[in-house]
Amino acid sequence: MIRVAVTGAAGRMGAQLVRLIHEAPGASLVAAAEHPDNPAVGRDAGELAGVGNLGVPIRAGLEACLGEADVVVDFTSAAATMVHVDQVCRAGKAIVIGSTGLTAGEKAEIARRAPEGRVFLTPNMSVGVNVLLKVVADVARLLGEDYDVEVIETHHRFKKDAPSGTALALAESVADALGRDLARDGVHGREGLVGERGRREIGMHAVRAGDVVGDHTVVFGGLGERVEITHKATSREVFARGAVRAALWLPGQPNGLYDMLDVLGLR
Repeated sequence: MIRVAVTGAAGRMGAQLVRLIHEAPGASLVAAAEHPDNPAVGRDAGELAGVGNLGVPIRAGLEACLGEADVVVDFTSAAATMVHVDQVCRAGKAIVIGSTGLTAGEKAEIARRAPEGRVFLTPNMSVGVNVLLKVVADVARLLGEDYDVEVIETHHRFKKDAPSGTALALAESVADALGRDLARDGVHGREGLVGERGRREIGMHAVRAGDVVGDHTVVFGGLGERVEITHKATSREVFARGAVRAALWLPGQPNGLYDMLDVLGLR
């Protein structure tokens, strides 16, 4: 039985995680944590998640309950995640990171600390998206240089970053398959008289509208035909399900940094 702790347990994603961990064979929710100022501190995590009293009170901060868990699932903020990574790595435990908005520097620091424990960090928790990462690379290699590549992503109006981390990961997967450098060949949107499209360009376009959970399409355009591969997330629960799958897998691995491709055996 894998003993799991959830941070941000009073939030919407935290409640989904509590429910899914409670339902998952082989998993046991042993601890839940929130910011010390959160009014949910002291309440039962199961009651907040709508699954009844689990005897797991929400505690003030992760450190108070870290000793009870094999793995922590963290959907909080970038700042809180960096604190939690430090605590988990110092304890030699495992952490699944679902927080968004991490900077390049913060990701580099997480990678530096990962050998002290087991750290899972991925651009997207969805199993389907991670299969897509593998598929688009295979398609790019098979189609070759004669097909133009464009990545289009749509998210809800509240998303703060663009393009999404998933869109970047898809573009990087294609770029690696074609021997291109996304930093050099990536083109973010187009406006005005930009001239004929470059053969090596990988176009990226971000749409923000309404309450879209997350749509990603990779377009391979040739002369006379077009291949489009699309993933649509219709519920945020898909991210929680992926996180639980990773949490059940991670504690049995050697120390290091992992992502969903590792969990799925697609590396």
